[in-house]
Amino acid sequence: MNLFLKTKDFSVSGETFELFKDENLDMLVTRPQPENLSTYYESEDYISHTDSKKSFLDKLYQYVKRINLKSKVQLIENQLNISKSLLDIGAGTGDFLLFAQTKGFHVVGVEPNQSARQLSSEKGISLLEQLGAVADQKFDAITLWHVLEHLPNLDEQITNMVSLLNDDGVLVIAVPNFKSYDAKHYGSHWAAFDVPRHLWHFSKTSIANLFDPHGLEVIAIKPMWFDSFYVSLLSEKYKGNKIYWLSAFFIGLASNLSAVFTKEHSSLIYILKRKNQPV
Repeated sequence: MNLFLKTKDFSVSGETFELFKDENLDMLVTRPQPENLSTYYESEDYISHTDSKKSFLDKLYQYVKRINLKSKVQLIENQLNISKSLLDIGAGTGDFLLFAQTKGFHVVGVEPNQSARQLSSEKGISLLEQLGAVADQKFDAITLWHVLEHLPNLDEQITNMVSLLNDDGVLVIAVPNFKSYDAKHYGSHWAAFDVPRHLWHFSKTSIANLFDPHGLEVIAIKPMWFDSFYVSLLSEKYKGNKIYWLSAFFIGLASNLSAVFTKEHSSLIYILKRKNQPV
């Protein structure tokens, strides 16, 4: 693997990391990958583990999250027939599962972060700490919303989650796209690199290549239009831009306009099913 770029942990430690390009899979790999990875999540700034609304960015994140809940659940419903068992891996503070439950889903969630699990529990959604706790179950839908990039031992993790999927089930994965316009524009300051919490950085090709040996194929790819704006806001802050919100708006807009033609959006949702299953 060849060095792609050097970047740093802008939100917690300030440490420098390197991204190497795996040409066979067409993905980037973060090095080094710390053994004490959980310590890099111990920050009030790590918004997906909190319901914070302190800053402008916090409020924006929570607002967009609420908007996205309906579209995420609708996307899954469009892929299923009658049964609605749903496993959300990396469930955060439980808002997605809470909304899905109101739409008739039988929900199960996994979240390793204790603080996030506590917040979810207060909303009435009890989350499991480890994926192994559901090893004897099968699900019609399994979702990972910006989670796959965080998982160590990637191939083993994919094997485990695929084993939990019903034969006609659907796997839905949302991840940042390092080939997007905003990723290329910001380079080492691109917030979605988020090292070392993001261990892997995916392209369309890499998702197909990773899941093909496990008997799954990508049947559809959907854009996440809001992500280019939020990622650009964070990236501009990392650059020290005092009028970050203005610059971020134009870069986010440019990224989305570019993606109309290239289909390389800032983040993408991949819908996967077992091969030879009806689409």
